[in-house]
Amino acid sequence: MAGTVTTPRIGEERPLLGFGLGLRSDHYDSVLSERPEVDCFEILSENYMVPGGKPLHYLERIRAHYPMVMHGVSLSIGSCDPLDAGYLTQLRTLATRLEPEWISDHLCWTGVDGVNLHDLMPLPYTEAALHHVAARIARVQEFLGRQILIENVSSYVDYRQSEMTEWEFINAVAERADCLILLDINNVYVNAFNHGFDPYGFIDHIAPARVREYHVAGHTNELDYIVDTHDAQVIEPVWNLYVHAVHRLGPAATILERDDNIPALHDLLTELAHARRAHEVAIGGFRS
Repeated sequence: MAGTVTTPRIGEERPLLGFGLGLRSDHYDSVLSERPEVDCFEILSENYMVPGGKPLHYLERIRAHYPMVMHGVSLSIGSCDPLDAGYLTQLRTLATRLEPEWISDHLCWTGVDGVNLHDLMPLPYTEAALHHVAARIARVQEFLGRQILIENVSSYVDYRQSEMTEWEFINAVAERADCLILLDINNVYVNAFNHGFDPYGFIDHIAPARVREYHVAGHTNELDYIVDTHDAQVIEPVWNLYVHAVHRLGPAATILERDDNIPALHDLLTELAHARRAHEVAIGGFRS
């Protein structure tokens, strides 16, 4: 694997990786033996930021046959703690080794004063937070030598101090930092339910040129609120929202996430086929 793959800048042709799965250890052997018709895999970066071992052994064998993207949960880009230089160095080392199409993480904070909350905490949608997080993304991108994608997170609290909507905040961060967007469709649905806004209106306000990837996943409905658990199939209202997103914002790589109650690979491929069909429906309308 020679060279470095850099995500295209705004205005360049949007890379279309097709339809992929989050790579999970449950499926390592099946992927290698069956070579499923998957266009790409998304890896959880932190699982492979090690000098060796079984995960990297499998990763390199699978990477030889499939494009990959890296997705992290520990960048904590919204934290007030200094950026973790050690973490960023490990991330860059893995990217050099893997040559992913792109790197993504979440628009959130995960701890303070060195204490990790092991959760993706939302930011207040304020001008001060916007200035802070955009500057940190810019520094990360300079260190990595590439644009990154930021993902909208699911949330269960909001802030009285917020001065703008979530979608306004995401767009403004992407514009100021000159980064790209990983639009998690399930998270839009979850937050719309939890906070009482129109998920379709959220989608309609996202800047199309910034979107490089979609996530779809299942969740748990607790009646009064929804938890983004990634432990079930994608429900029909989320698929409908996905169709609307592709129709309004255009085609982009689509990754099906499953992190718990992980089924056989065949079952995930069946669900991924649903994503392909939904995408085709949306693109038919997008082209017209």
